[in-house]
Amino acid sequence: MIDKVLGSFKEAVADVHDGSVILIGGFGPANGTPSFLIRALAEQGAKNLTIVANTPGMGRAAPGSAPPRFRRSPANYDNAGLLIQNGQVTKAITAFPGTPPPGGGSALHDRLKAGLMQVEVIPQGTMAERIRAAKAGIPAFFTPTGPGTIVAKGKEIRVFDGREYVMERWLKADFAFVRAYKGDNRGNLVYQGSSRNFNATMAGAAKVTIAEVDQIVDVGALGPEIIVTPGIYVNRVVLRAV
Repeated sequence: MIDKVLGSFKEAVADVHDGSVILIGGFGPANGTPSFLIRALAEQGAKNLTIVANTPGMGRAAPGSAPPRFRRSPANYDNAGLLIQNGQVTKAITAFPGTPPPGGGSALHDRLKAGLMQVEVIPQGTMAERIRAAKAGIPAFFTPTGPGTIVAKGKEIRVFDGREYVMERWLKADFAFVRAYKGDNRGNLVYQGSSRNFNATMAGAAKVTIAEVDQIVDVGALGPEIIVTPGIYVNRVVLRAV
């Protein structure tokens, strides 16, 4: 049996190279976000990254720099914004770039304004389908979302049954960071609550998928009917320190 469990997050992200494209799961700044993998990558230091995240998040707020409801505990809620704060990201592909909170800044907006990074904003459903297409090996597809808007600029438009559709390309990545509730040694995963969102879609859509899990259980403990992500899509599993 292939044991995919690694002993540390540092080991899990050690081969993330400069220029990598990384899918980062989660829906909001901390909901189902692989926070420990993000922190490990921040410490590892790979640069010129392209990150793909529904919401990158604001990173870490300095003590006292933002109202309490915008503060996040570094121990549990690091988000992709931390990588932007560190200057490791040169491009972000996202559905919601966010807005700076009252009393606090936003590394994404500041670096974009300074010309230090690019931001590609795409419809949430289109982003999800571009990722799913990469997972399924589908290089392109047509969607009715976007014709006549800036989203369609430079893209092929076709008409089907009298309606315009824009062609979107798959969104392939080098690494996918996902967060799951339980996983086993073979990489089978189940999710809890809304954390299933982009995590389940991203798992398997990259060359290497790394799963951060709350619990590791014995092989066979997860009934086949409840497994959401089969282990064939997962390369590495690391236990989250709760």
